[in-house]
Amino acid sequence: MNAISREETICALSTPQGVGGIAVVRVSGSQAWVIVGKLFSKPLQPEQKRKALFGCIFDGKEILDEVVVTLFQGPHSFTGEDVVEIACHGSRYVQQRILQLLQENGCRMATAGEYTMRAYLNGRMDLSRAEAVGDVIASESAAAHKQAVHQMRGGFSKEIDGLRERLIHFASLLELELDFSEEDVEFADRTQLLNLLNEILKVVVQLRDSFQLGNAIKNGVPVAIVGAPNAGKSTLLNALLNEERAIVSDIAGTTRDTVEEVLNVEGIQFRFIDTAGIRETTDTIEQLGIARSMEKVGLAQLVLLLVDVSNTSQATLNEMLVSIHAKARPDARVLVVFNKIDANPNFELKVEGSSLNISAKSGEGIDGLRSWLVESFAPLLNESDTVVTNARHFESLRLAALSLDEVLNGMNLGVPSDLLTVDIRKTLYHLSEITGNISADDILHSIFGKFCIGK
Repeated sequence: MNAISREETICALSTPQGVGGIAVVRVSGSQAWVIVGKLFSKPLQPEQKRKALFGCIFDGKEILDEVVVTLFQGPHSFTGEDVVEIACHGSRYVQQRILQLLQENGCRMATAGEYTMRAYLNGRMDLSRAEAVGDVIASESAAAHKQAVHQMRGGFSKEIDGLRERLIHFASLLELELDFSEEDVEFADRTQLLNLLNEILKVVVQLRDSFQLGNAIKNGVPVAIVGAPNAGKSTLLNALLNEERAIVSDIAGTTRDTVEEVLNVEGIQFRFIDTAGIRETTDTIEQLGIARSMEKVGLAQLVLLLVDVSNTSQATLNEMLVSIHAKARPDARVLVVFNKIDANPNFELKVEGSSLNISAKSGEGIDGLRSWLVESFAPLLNESDTVVTNARHFESLRLAALSLDEVLNGMNLGVPSDLLTVDIRKTLYHLSEITGNISADDILHSIFGKFCIGK
């Protein structure tokens, strides 16, 4: 997208490429009704807005297809412009020929994300809501979809705008003080400002820190499966997925690298990481795999320590737990999974934390393990309605928090109003970046260029 232009009428296929029962071609712009009217068998009039009209698209004097045309009059449309949606049969030829006819009559093919960009530029949505449209399209789980819809409907925007408005009020009072600097008066109550800054900083930090949860929702909760060689890690992964995804062998050290696979359990997406068996070895390749396994433990939110109850001593189990807890994140949940209980149902291993008995080979206890995964993560989804899932938003919040710290430090040092105002402006700028009240063309291109054509 080389330039932002709203003068031209654009068209694109808004349904996936390929053969299907129905395809939808979207046309947006000031000439949308006129251009489609040249091809459609019925006149398109303003009184027909928000109506679906059945008729034919003509290719010259010949009927190309029977279609349903829906009219939206700006500003009451997705883009805020006049829009026509043509629902045709899903033939590749029909789709492409309609697009060709539209271009021959004055349309230009839309660029990636241009429809949503026009919606943003026309004030139909702010920048964070526009980005949420892409997240809704890309969502692969109920949890990711829920967060994307919440943001698309403006939940995140309202929270950010509320913070901005309150801060703008005090910023304006500080600015006013500069005009009366010789009189040495204060319009902004410093105690109230201090309380407000602390309150805003608390919210900004909470939103910033929620990105870790949001990233897991969006891309899958990382779950590391660790343990000694031949503990049954690959067998467990296959049992969870109900398919032969990982190679299973009686030879110790079969898994030399991490194997990742995604599974949706009750609307939550989990990203399982089958790691190399942890043991002392002189094999250089296996050592690299073990080192990588421990790195994954440090990134995982949930860690499954798989223990072979048929040949593991209490001392070995204790050593593994110490090693895992040393590498795991402070907020990670670790579950000891006692495997192969079919071979040794009367084992006497003990742990202080959470544990579960399974047989990865027979499938016993696998449903209970899936339930534990959901129960471990689901409560986090209900702690806050607003969770940051976008890396750009996280960076803006991080910078806003730093600016707020500078304002607070300045107040503690008694710096004058003009210097406080500079840092408050920085905070406002970083918060405004999220919703797009302050943005540059290169930011817009970076965001909307990732959208699919026709959205």
